[in-house]
Amino acid sequence: MASYAARLIERWAGAADIRVGGDRPWDVRVLDERVYRRVLTTGTLGLGEAYMDGWWDCDAIDQMVEHAQDTGLASDLSTRLAPLQAAGSAIHNQQSKRRAREVGRRHYDVGNDLYRRMLDSRMMYSCAYWRRATTLDEAQQHKLDLIANKLGLEPGMRVLDIGCGWGGAAAYFAETRGCDVVGITISEQQAKLATERCAGLPIDIRLQDYRDLDETFDRVYSIGMFEHVGVRNYRTYLQACRRLLRDPDGLTLLHTIGGSRSRRATDPWVERYIFPNSMLPSAKQITEAAEGILQLQDWHNFGADYDRTLMSWHANVESAWDDLPDYDERFRRMWRYYLLSSAGSFRSGNLQLWQIVFSRDGLSAAYRPDGIR
Repeated sequence: MASYAARLIERWAGAADIRVGGDRPWDVRVLDERVYRRVLTTGTLGLGEAYMDGWWDCDAIDQMVEHAQDTGLASDLSTRLAPLQAAGSAIHNQQSKRRAREVGRRHYDVGNDLYRRMLDSRMMYSCAYWRRATTLDEAQQHKLDLIANKLGLEPGMRVLDIGCGWGGAAAYFAETRGCDVVGITISEQQAKLATERCAGLPIDIRLQDYRDLDETFDRVYSIGMFEHVGVRNYRTYLQACRRLLRDPDGLTLLHTIGGSRSRRATDPWVERYIFPNSMLPSAKQITEAAEGILQLQDWHNFGADYDRTLMSWHANVESAWDDLPDYDERFRRMWRYYLLSSAGSFRSGNLQLWQIVFSRDGLSAAYRPDGIR
């Protein structure tokens, strides 16, 4: 006879049109009966850990997560540990200067060999823009062109890249727009490789926290970094952008994942295994933090493009796995679960991707981004 936990979990899954033992791509196969109690007691943390441990499987995790998100099942499981996390966030600044480097050490320093094989040739680890693209390389270039156009980048401008990754955006803007770029990151591995990849260009790569900068720029942007700032630091971040912009009509751009609801904690499994101390902002949290500091000029949502980006990354990792001997099978399942569950969340609309443009003090003329929109 099935246990109470098994009956309850199977009923919840059935409400999301997910069958345990079914034959559709998004149905789940239970390989260890202990999975039911683990999920019931620890929510999405236990669900992800049980997949890593091989206790359950699914042919299309992205589709399974999409079904779970559409019915609210994923949110219900996630909130089982959320009160404890939220309490911790209220007491501690999870993204303080001391803690901020933890995500660099635990995620971005996991291995440049993995990211080289997963990403496009510029190693852009953020959502691509697929409107007129057929390949990942094209889509990432279109994203960079979109950002350059929205910021009005011109030759000779001094530009700050907060969270510069492996230097792909900085190099592109230096090469195609003639900008002098300062790129900062909290990842030692990223800083090292970015310095090598940007050699010979007017680019200064630094291992530095944005809060320690004391200079001015014509433009400031961050691509996929704001997710690590934390709600307690949103206003501090935006104040820094204002302080770092030289002129009243200076522009700053945020390229960030966003959530449809305001939260103070991230998913427990993501927090433990993928992005420690991370937090996805809501539109309300961003606009409240910006009030009285910066003026909103443009807000662009293309979250559906992240689904396609993540599926491309997943395909790249799977095809290159035999060339990655330093990672074991548990890591492979962790990484697969991360990429595919994220894709399902964007496909369902639960997660979004925003490009937001602010001016320091307002503009003398109407803002009209000349992008490929």
